[in-house]
Amino acid sequence: MNIQIFGTKKCNDTKKAERFFKERGIKYQFIDMKEKGMSKGEFNSVAQANGGVDEMINPDCKDKDLLALIQYMSGDDKLEKILENQSLIKTPVVRNGKQSTVGYQPEVWKKWE
Repeated sequence: MNIQIFGTKKCNDTKKAERFFKERGIKYQFIDMKEKGMSKGEFNSVAQANGGVDEMINPDCKDKDLLALIQYMSGDDKLEKILENQSLIKTPVVRNGKQSTVGYQPEVWKKWE
């Protein structure tokens, strides 16, 4: 297994995801989205595996103005705006090769073991 966890250090669901893999002795790589973030290719592959760009957006994010603006954008404009403002992405994003999840989903991760 090649696990990558994209998230932030302050996100409780990201901490729970790290604990899930730690408790099972599964090595993972943590990528702090405040420092590095996702590349366009990574974002696109995760969005594709999880039902599209809209499924990646966190409806509870703090920047409500940006969230409202994104709702009226489409295609590449929307993608670029999300990549510029990765705080909009629901965390944690957990990748295992071509498989991935958005949000805390231990029931899916158990199937990966």
